[in-house]
Amino acid sequence: MIEQPYLIFLGDVSDELYAKTAFGLRDWLPGACIGQVRQRGCVVDLGVPDMTASEARAAGARTLVIGIAPVGGALPDHWIPDLLAALQAGLDLASGLHQKLADLPVIAASARSHGRQLHDVRHCNRSFPVGTGQKRSGKRLLTVGTDCALGKKYTALAIARELRARGVNADFRATGQTGILIAGGGVAIDATVADFTAGAAETLSPANVADHWDIIEGQGSLFHPGYAGVTLALVHGSQPDALVLCHDPTRRGIGGYPGFAIPPLDEALDTYLRAARLTNPRARFVGIALNTSKLSATDSATKLATTAESLGLPCVDPIRTGVAAIVDALVDTAAPVHAC
Repeated sequence: MIEQPYLIFLGDVSDELYAKTAFGLRDWLPGACIGQVRQRGCVVDLGVPDMTASEARAAGARTLVIGIAPVGGALPDHWIPDLLAALQAGLDLASGLHQKLADLPVIAASARSHGRQLHDVRHCNRSFPVGTGQKRSGKRLLTVGTDCALGKKYTALAIARELRARGVNADFRATGQTGILIAGGGVAIDATVADFTAGAAETLSPANVADHWDIIEGQGSLFHPGYAGVTLALVHGSQPDALVLCHDPTRRGIGGYPGFAIPPLDEALDTYLRAARLTNPRARFVGIALNTSKLSATDSATKLATTAESLGLPCVDPIRTGVAAIVDALVDTAAPVHAC
């Protein structure tokens, strides 16, 4: 178990896109995030107090969580002094990076000498089978995206919460490090061996009773030149009965990959359906989730309305409007279906 409350480490990150873990924990576990550690040059602010590790420990913090993910998932050398300070102050460390804390000799030695725990949440000790493609009982919804870091996790969490509020039997299934820290379990799907990624997705959402919904957190994008592979395996292994397309309307290209354009939404819908119907021929879209955080309230409302009208599907912003319209479509078998 990763002990709470958390002190969130932001390092010297200069772009909010790389702080998904930090913002996810702040938004979905606000009572568990009591402070942040920022190095010189950090421009991200969670709106919680800046603290040293010692101050945070005195305030009750139990774990320093690395809340940022640099490209490649390696831990920079200039972060290490702050991590050592946390161990010395009596905090455990939790990381979702590809590089393991336990593989860094100076970190591992300090943790042993101070009796602290190291949690590498992206790495799982379980083994997974090759995907079978065989239909499982129960129902599944998968959030998918036109790019990375635009709201797939938030949308899935919001849908699961809305379903439970209506008395529907539903579980959020985490597929990334932040979701695992929020939910307390899951599989970091992008850290699995490629041949077994679809099998890991099947294991994550096993057979269940007929009226149970697994709400599965999406990863990557079929349109991303670096991460499309993990997305495709997750789509095939999840066998979603329902999909929700997540999109940032202010983005024109794939983040960090100049020259790779984001496709029109109707093309994105068709591409995902063709992939999903390999393992579930009845897969359908039940809605669109837009991240309109960079738009004014008026522009957001206009964009949501025009998108819903043009695509014939409910369109929401999970933060601004909630996801009730999508859940209405999810539980209504007569709701509009986007067909290839």
